[in-house]
Amino acid sequence: MARETDKALEDARLDTLAVRAGQRRSMESEHAEPIFLTSSYVFDDAADAAARFAGDRDGNVYSRYTNPTVRTFEERIAALEGGEAAVATASGMAAILSVCMALLKSGDHVVCSRSVFGTTTVLFTKYMTRFGVETSFVDLTDIEQWRDAVQENTRMLFLETPSNPLSDVADMEQLSVLARQSGALLVVDNCFCTPALQTPLALGADIVTHSATKYLDGQGRCVGGAVVGPAVHMEEVLGFLRSAGPTMSAFNAWVFLKGLETLRLRMEAHSANAMELARWLEQQPAVDAVFYAGLESHPGHELAARQQRAFGGVLSFRVKGVREQAWACIDATRLLSLTANLGDAKTTIVHPATTTHGRLSDAERDAAGITENLIRIAVGLEDVDDIKADLARGLDAASKL
Repeated sequence: MARETDKALEDARLDTLAVRAGQRRSMESEHAEPIFLTSSYVFDDAADAAARFAGDRDGNVYSRYTNPTVRTFEERIAALEGGEAAVATASGMAAILSVCMALLKSGDHVVCSRSVFGTTTVLFTKYMTRFGVETSFVDLTDIEQWRDAVQENTRMLFLETPSNPLSDVADMEQLSVLARQSGALLVVDNCFCTPALQTPLALGADIVTHSATKYLDGQGRCVGGAVVGPAVHMEEVLGFLRSAGPTMSAFNAWVFLKGLETLRLRMEAHSANAMELARWLEQQPAVDAVFYAGLESHPGHELAARQQRAFGGVLSFRVKGVREQAWACIDATRLLSLTANLGDAKTTIVHPATTTHGRLSDAERDAAGITENLIRIAVGLEDVDDIKADLARGLDAASKL
């Protein structure tokens, strides 16, 4: 017999929710959620099929938009973020696209931080404009710029905090007040911190998006995304997903469920390693500047300390020189993985100007602070002294040019 868990989870804390939320407990599946690798489902009779397709009866219909494994992941990430509901998607960008297509229409206006993932900028500037949605870009930390950019038809404020890759921090409570006053939704990409370190909904955000590919997985295995928020908005997002199909696979959902079970432990370890590495980088003569909100020298440090439980695993730094020195530093490392992904147990290193933000114009990169000598590190779970030793090789190579 299945055992009731909902009541036991009513007052559960984050670590318990990360392991148990969304679980359908039984003797067969309690310690390993089943993977429902099926495209469709069998109905009791014709009336049952009609009722499920019409939404008059709960139950699975088609795995493009109803799958038990995916639903378990959705319920778990919603519980962790403190949201009413969630919709899982095929990728982090699919999550952002789904929010836009479900909740915006032709003639609407978006105010977006300049300090978002490069592909997010491209989505707004190249593709959403084709559907009549215009976007104004502002400095993440300048509330007056946000206020001045709001128009009568503004329907969404979109941001990442901390930002990629400079770790700028937005005051979400201030922005939530502005959003409410403007009749707009505040949408926050929370993939850098995850709900283990911050919960934007509790600070006034309306909707949270995730690239589950990053820390929710934690080992660089699968691509996926999630949207979390009020049920009324998630119904619209699910409606878009049902029609357009940017669907998370059942297998990927199962992998993400396993990742969530260790989320807080990993995020604390990533944060501790990143803090020590950032302090070490500040002392290196070949380094011009270090960007990590955990450092007291960072302009967003005090705000991050209020909004976050730790400072995350991503930092960036400017090596003294130009692109040649940055590339030499990257190429001389032997331990770090040269890849644009982040959130992995393995430390990754990348040159943002020519990869993650390479599709932006020179002016857009300049406005976002993405210089040619900037290097981003997503600090993994290796021994931090080994990470330092590998970066020391890189910095030595850069300083000799």
